[in-house]
Amino acid sequence: MCHRERNDLSNCKTVSALKEPRAQEDIASAGPEAPEPEGFSWRALLEIVQALALAVIISVFLNLFVVQVTEVRQRSMEPTLFQSDRVLVSKVDYRLDQPRAGNIVVFNPTTDTSIPFVKRIVATAGDVVEVRDGRLFVNGTAVPYPDARGNTMPQSPQVRYPYTVPPGQFFALGDNREASSDSRSFGAQPYDRIIGKVVLRFWPFDRLRFFEW
Repeated sequence: MCHRERNDLSNCKTVSALKEPRAQEDIASAGPEAPEPEGFSWRALLEIVQALALAVIISVFLNLFVVQVTEVRQRSMEPTLFQSDRVLVSKVDYRLDQPRAGNIVVFNPTTDTSIPFVKRIVATAGDVVEVRDGRLFVNGTAVPYPDARGNTMPQSPQVRYPYTVPPGQFFALGDNREASSDSRSFGAQPYDRIIGKVVLRFWPFDRLRFFEW
């Protein structure tokens, strides 16, 4: 009887040994279980909406209070700025400092137009401007600007020289002196008409230029 039990036990081990590799092969062939597809996530959608809203708020804040992009629409600043150039306009500078002669500014003129002007400030409050012999004089001194071209001639009989710039105002000219409607035509402009100072021409890329900060 013991001999028979030994044979049965031996046979049992043999059968088990034969079946075990097959079971392992079945497990291996089955592979890892495929993950179930995730369902729609309202939380993920909410996060996307919040990110977009924050980006819009930041963009609006920057445009209103810090910087804005402006397209040059006139030819009055050639060759410094050409029509269709894109410039970056700083709105911060004149909250910290006063406008200065030589700055290129974007402003809404007091004339009947909805298009902002881009001009160069040549004189500020208290300065005395004269235009004679095709030249610009400020406080009795000829002021040549390297980027300016053409003769500087009077434009309107209402602007009489010598012209003293009133308090809180600036006198601006286009660098293209013979093709610019500017303070020679409509006089000095209030500081609060300034949108900001041109600090960078970024388009077209091949004429990238930083202006005085």
